[in-house]
Amino acid sequence: MRGSRRGEPRVLRVDEAQAYYDRFGAKQDTQGFYEDPPLADLMAHADFEHAQSVFEFGCGTGKLAARLLADHLPGSATYTGCDVSPIMVGLAADRLAPYADRARVTRSDGAVRIPAADRSVDRVVSNYVLDLLSEDETRLFFAEAHRALAPRGMLCLVSLTGGVNVPSRIVASVWGAVFRARPSLLGGCRPIRLAPHLAPDRWTLEYRRVLTPFGVPSEVVVARPA
Repeated sequence: MRGSRRGEPRVLRVDEAQAYYDRFGAKQDTQGFYEDPPLADLMAHADFEHAQSVFEFGCGTGKLAARLLADHLPGSATYTGCDVSPIMVGLAADRLAPYADRARVTRSDGAVRIPAADRSVDRVVSNYVLDLLSEDETRLFFAEAHRALAPRGMLCLVSLTGGVNVPSRIVASVWGAVFRARPSLLGGCRPIRLAPHLAPDRWTLEYRRVLTPFGVPSEVVVARPA
């Protein structure tokens, strides 16, 4: 079972996560009050303007993809996204319809994999998704990203994380307590730390910052394969 190791939090099963995000649907965009500033920071530091291919693990409603395609990616760049929720896939496909000739969204079966050839993707993106995964799944994601990224490619991540000041520490502490008691109330999301997964023999950290809009701490990370 996911998260069944001693001491590891019990994360949602794939079917539980799918059911939650199917119900949540377009309401996911209401989380923009704390998600949008970290996502803007990510886009400002990941040089999407020079990327020709992007894969997003957990595309949600397609909001980030639409911003990338409209304002950051070259007109020749392609985008592929996946999500475990068929409702999210439908919302993202509708949002990206103006870019249908170069944007594709597919439904994931919940397996942690990147459907791309080795060293073929310029940007691997995942935002507010790794904080749903177990430790084993997170390690697998980083291995998959390392395999799929082109030599000068970038891994581009945002996640809930631990607090860095008094308000954000309080928010992270309360969030973590609710998660431990009933993870389904939070869609399975919990504060995690991304940087420890970036082993220096495999990754070069290009950028890291923790932002705390409305007291909600989010870690922004951009890294390259070493």
